[in-house]
Amino acid sequence: CNAVLYHPPGQEVVWCFAMRCPLNFADSEDSHLAAAYSGDGGRSWNPVELSMHYTGPLVILGEIQRIVENGQPVYLLPAHRNTKRADPLGQREQFVLRSTSLLDWHLGGYVPQSEPGKIFLHEGQIAVLNDEQQIKMVMRTAEGAKEGGALTPPRAWSSTSTDGGNTWSVAQQEPDLWNSVSEGWFGQSRTGPQIYVYNDGPAGSRMGLRYKVKPASGAWSDERTFFDTGVHNSYPTLIESAPGEFRAVWDSGDEKLHRRSVRFRSEERRV
Repeated sequence: CNAVLYHPPGQEVVWCFAMRCPLNFADSEDSHLAAAYSGDGGRSWNPVELSMHYTGPLVILGEIQRIVENGQPVYLLPAHRNTKRADPLGQREQFVLRSTSLLDWHLGGYVPQSEPGKIFLHEGQIAVLNDEQQIKMVMRTAEGAKEGGALTPPRAWSSTSTDGGNTWSVAQQEPDLWNSVSEGWFGQSRTGPQIYVYNDGPAGSRMGLRYKVKPASGAWSDERTFFDTGVHNSYPTLIESAPGEFRAVWDSGDEKLHRRSVRFRSEERRV
């Protein structure tokens, strides 16, 4: 589940990374990384056995980002661990995996907290902000002791890295970014602005989708409506089809039920 597609620049191959766990598991929190690639635009797929130097369970959601170190590409994949659901002595931690080949994956760095375990930081989304390759991660949040409980106030938190994801700054609240225990998409346009798409409302509602835009040297904009027709919507994913133009896909439902269909917005939203 939670497929993440990635198209390496200059290649005709498309990669799919996903989570794999036994069918008898109650949920997919204790999954491991799996992958396949396609050389014909997704019409057929070839499974790949990854070389995992990080061997613990994980949950993935955010997109892969590419940086360059010593003239070679390095790929960064955000992930989190939530072993506490099945184990009272488990952990809830956000981290990043690094690879130079998309086949070998090593543990990068964990996102630290000033009070470890107080907040459940998860489903992080990363963006490379500038030519110096400063990386920012924006994360979904929940109470650390009670899974599913929203923070007070309900906000996304963020962290930054200046060494390719090996170390991260202490996580901080994003005062302008609402998050009530639901994934929010975060990214940066090739034209400069950062974008955040999210559910408003209380924890568990997941109805309307809103968005905010932050110029390269400015504050987050006022809240704008992304999609709201009185039905359930969640888990938006955006792709930049041309500089400053985005296309989006997300799961949708009806007035009462979540995840009954998939919606795709084919027209571009210019930022």
